[in-house]
Amino acid sequence: MAATQRDAQQIRSEIEHARDQLAGTVDLLADRLAPKRLVDEMKSTIKAKVSSPTGKAVIGASAIVVSLIVIRNFRRSRRR
Repeated sequence: MAATQRDAQQIRSEIEHARDQLAGTVDLLADRLAPKRLVDEMKSTIKAKVSSPTGKAVIGASAIVVSLIVIRNFRRSRRR
């Protein structure tokens, strides 16, 4: 009977250990996938890309293209 009790105690201990590990993993996943954290991370990434010389060039070129399209559409609408 003592061997059975010891085995049951070992099993309980292993279950508690596994439960603690699982709880830690779930907490870690919850932190990684928190919507606010994901949004903040994406904002940081976008700011870094926009602040780079390449990002500034892309934004400048885009602004020029949009301006040209607006001017063209404005001129076409005045002709009619």
